[in-house]
Amino acid sequence: MELFPVPDVPEIREGDDLAALVSERVDLRPDDVVCVASTVVSKAEGRFADLDDFPAGPRARELAARLAELTGDEKDPRFAQAVLEESVDLVMSEPFLLTETRFGHVGVNAGIDRSNVPDHDLLLLPKRPSESAERIRAGVDADRVVVTDTCGRPFRHGQRGVAIGWAGLSASRDWRGEADRDGRELGVTVESVVDELAAAANLVQGEGDGGTPVVVVRDFEWGDHGESDAHFRDIDGDFVRQALREWRYDL
Repeated sequence: MELFPVPDVPEIREGDDLAALVSERVDLRPDDVVCVASTVVSKAEGRFADLDDFPAGPRARELAARLAELTGDEKDPRFAQAVLEESVDLVMSEPFLLTETRFGHVGVNAGIDRSNVPDHDLLLLPKRPSESAERIRAGVDADRVVVTDTCGRPFRHGQRGVAIGWAGLSASRDWRGEADRDGRELGVTVESVVDELAAAANLVQGEGDGGTPVVVVRDFEWGDHGESDAHFRDIDGDFVRQALREWRYDL
């Protein structure tokens, strides 16, 4: 398996055809996986916003005041309002806002980006990233597309690439029922392939002003394994999220 960046991708503007931009710059194969950073997907879909688009309500002002108290830094309640409007569940309200987005992803500040947003204050995540992946897939010669983002990990330092949308492949490779090297049957192993592809792509994409937003994964083989589209945990089986709902940060 190899990974390589799509070269010379320009600054993306609203309405740009990402599939065409990729196809013009690299010869794709049907079994390639095209990994596209959510930032350029959002830009092409016009997911720009300004803080003034989000007049702060009472809950947002309360959250911003509490975060300012905890951190010692001023917090704009309009940003808290933006996070609330992009979320369906506030998992943690302190010492930062951890939320579930409308498409199921759990992340800090609903994944709202405040960097690399020329002429605007905010860049929101794509509304429906898997639908975005399907649209890109329809316009390229590759059969598989993953929309990637970066976020932190519980119990570990640092951020890594994750998949927030995908098309043309299942989310996970299901090893249950297969045998391990000692002949024992695997009972729980479901491998999150789209996250692993996103993390590998992020190594090539990089960060900051030297980053490149599109990476091609070539010669990835699924193998003779089961498939699963389960990706975002349902609240009923997410015991960490259930515990966090009862938790409060103390000064």
